Parts: sequence; C-alpha cells; structure tokens
Amino acid sequence: MQIAAQLADNTFHASQSNVPYVDAVKNLADRATARLLVPGHGGGGDVAPALTSVIGAAPVHLDVTPLLWGIDRGPDDGLEAARMLAAQAWGARRTWFLTNGASQANRMALVALAGMSRGDRSVVAQRSAHSSFVDGLVVTGLTPEFVLPTIDTELGIAHGVHPSDVAAALARRPYARGVYVISPSYFGAVSDVRAIADVAHTHGIPLIVDNAWGAHFGFHPDLPANPLSLGADLLVSSTHKMGGSLHQSAMLHLAPGPFAEELEQLVDRAHRLTQSTSWSSILTASLDIARRELATKPERISSAMAGARRLIAALESAGIPVASTHFSALRGVVANDPLNVTIDVRGTGIDGAEVRERLALDYGILTEMATASTVVALIPPGLDVDEHAFVDALTRIARGHNPVPRNRIPPLPAVGEMLLTPRDAYFASAETVAAEDAIGRISAESLAAYPPGIPNVMPGEIIARETVQFLRAVSTSPGGYVRGALNPAITHLRVVASGLAT
Repeated sequence: MQIAAQLADNTFHASQSNVPYVDAVKNLADRATARLLVPGHGGGGDVAPALTSVIGAAPVHLDVTPLLWGIDRGPDDGLEAARMLAAQAWGARRTWFLTNGASQANRMALVALAGMSRGDRSVVAQRSAHSSFVDGLVVTGLTPEFVLPTIDTELGIAHGVHPSDVAAALARRPYARGVYVISPSYFGAVSDVRAIADVAHTHGIPLIVDNAWGAHFGFHPDLPANPLSLGADLLVSSTHKMGGSLHQSAMLHLAPGPFAEELEQLVDRAHRLTQSTSWSSILTASLDIARRELATKPERISSAMAGARRLIAALESAGIPVASTHFSALRGVVANDPLNVTIDVRGTGIDGAEVRERLALDYGILTEMATASTVVALIPPGLDVDEHAFVDALTRIARGHNPVPRNRIPPLPAVGEMLLTPRDAYFASAETVAAEDAIGRISAESLAAYPPGIPNVMPGEIIARETVQFLRAVSTSPGGYVRGALNPAITHLRVVASGLAT
C-alpha cells in the first residue's frame, strides 16, 4: 500500500504515534542512579561539565551504551519495536537503523549483492553514484557496468537514468547481479523507478535505489511515490537529509518480494560487518522520532510545500529563474521533489559557489549546495521559509559590486576508460606522482568533487587532463573539496605503479 494512503488508517496512525526506542532510552536514563559503565561522560552532571556546557544536559543524559535490557535486548526490545514501525511506515519487509549515514547503507547494499548466488561479479550502476558506492566496489570486488545519467547541458548538472539505457547496459552485462540507480538526484529530479524495476526484474535481478534525498517520499499525496511501492528491492534512505533525523543517521529498507528472503540474510550480515558495536543511542532515537513525524504529521509536509511554492513564486517575480520546475522536460525525469528548489544563478554574473558563500556570510542564509550555475535550497518538512529575505538577498547579490569570480569551474569532464576493477586498482602497488605526470595513468584512488560527491575518477580508470583541471577548480572554490585527494591544490595523485595507459 502506498504510504500516503495509510495515513487515513486510524490503526496505522495510532501505532506510528509511538516511539518505543525513545521511550526505552528515556526510561533507563531517568532510572539510572549510578553509571559505572561507558560512555565515560557518565551521563553528564559533575563528570562532564565541559561537555554539557556546550551541547546541554539532555543529549549527554540520553547517550547510553548499547546492549542493555529493555532498550535493545529482551522481550521489551525498544529498538526492534522501532525498526518494525519504520518497516511498516515505509512498506518494507525489514528496516535497519544506521548510524554511519546512507554511506553505510550503500556499502551494505553492495556487500549483500556480492553475496547473492547468481550471475557474474558485476553490477549495472548509474555513473553519478555517491562516492560510498565506489567504496562498496572496492570492498566487494564487483565490477561496475555504468549507465550515464541524463545531463542538463544548459546548467551542467546530472540527473537520473532512462530505463532503456539500463536495458542496454544489461544487454552488455546479461549476468549482472543487480541494478543500482539514484532517485531523486541531488537536484530533486525523479527517475522512472517502476520502469527500471521492470527491466531489472525481467532479467531476474534486484533493483537497489539510492533514495538518499527522498526519505520523505510517499508520506504525502503530493510527493513522489516511495520507490519501494514502485518495485525497488532495497532502498537507501538518508533519513537525516529530508526526513528530520540527526546528521549521520539513516535507514536501509528491504522490500517484500522475490529477492527478499535471500537478501535479508545477506543485508543482516553486511550490517554486522559495517555497523559500530557502540552505535549512538541519540542518533538511533532521532530515527525513531523522524519516522513518527513523517508517518503521522503530513501537515508539516503540506506547510513546507506551501513555503516552497511561495519561494518559487517570489523568485520568478524577481526575474530569478527556478530550474527545478522544468526538470520534467528532461529525458528520463518523470517528476521533481517539490521541496527541492534549484535556482539558476547565472544572471548574477558570478559562480554559484560564490553566490552560496555570499548568502551565508553576508545574509546568514545557508543553502544546501551550489554548482557553477545553480544554488540548491531545500525546504524540509516543518520549515517556515522566509521567501522575502531569501529573494532580497539574491537580488542584492545580483545587482553587482561583486568581485571577479575567484575560480570558474569548468564543465563536468568525461569518464575515463576503466582498465582495472576498482578493487584491483585500489590494492595494487601504487606511487604518488605530480598531477601532470598522472595524466594518462591508472588512478589508485576514488576522487570525488564535493559538491555533489559524484566520483569523477574511480580506482582503475584513466586520469584525463580535463579531470585534473575540474578537480582543482572545485577544490579551490568556496565550500568545495575533493574526497580522496592528497591535498586541496591537487598537486599530486596516487596512480597504479605499472599503470601506463599507452
């Protein structure tokens, strides 16, 4: 059943109003008269006055160790009850709570896929995957068969993949173990998950959807559907992004279906492999609360959507284009997240990263990310956005008196040829060379420019001159950095020692 349809069910609403893990942690913390165990802050008080003076007494009070009776052990297991409620809310067979973000979920998904008893050791995957997907390739040794996303050439940003392109990739890799796609994109563009799921299932393999930016999907009739309801078999949910939990908390959802029985055991093993044995009770509690708020308070989403519409109207009235309202015209895009407002800032005459920095430093307005041509504003459920202050700030920036852009970011470079698997290249004998000398060599590292965190070169791929120029430009731009780089200036790179391309 689609999540939004369940919201009118009184039984569903009553059960989803509970927060069993939160209640269990609070009850134990309030009951404890002496804490002769870890964590070493002792619950606050005289033991950790410096800590409580910064973050307050409540978080320290509720920060308890795992594996305690009544919290995550015994017949009144609050954690298991919370996970069951989350599975019910998302329409999953089973849900795992994670305290190392959706990055952990991506790695878990690939570890599980590598353990499946079918096909060769390959995965058909969207090229614009998060860098944690590459980490999963390194860990598992799976070989990627990449599907290029739709590129908005005017704005220079990437979105989702078209089902026919997934089918073509599976024709090249007919024995792949699964398909991995991202929906929505960082800019809120939604792919045709149902059609992609049909393609994957026709080949007898599961579909993994990185739904990091869509944890709220399905919890309101005017939002895009939850991918599990469209045929996804594993759903990566970065709940802290738009779901309202604390930073670094996430979930992984397993759908009921033909692959569920096999995947459940494999995902459970992957969870044990990747999750800390000292997981945070505070992060976990925030997942319990976020699930309740999403499942029982659709009015918070309604309010946020109304705010987003006001912001879009104010921007357009001021002559500032909103790119996200036109994404559905692009190939492979079937919808857009109404809470993601991607703004075309080319009219300001300066780089989007500079606009984002000016919004933050000069006007106290923090936005999610920027590219050379856009700034992305997210309107999470419950936020009352001040559209007038935002538009006024952008208008002032656009009026001029701006410095010359410090670093114009070049177009996204083409993908280099992959000569080794990511795992083989990562663990191969490597050497550090000057960036200019690395051109034409095989990379030993994954290098991903942030934002948006999409790998520009993977272990095993040839390093191109355009890639080095792009990484340097992003790294030295306001708020930018390159994950995997040896230094911000990108003066040196690690390459496979014997990896001359020609």
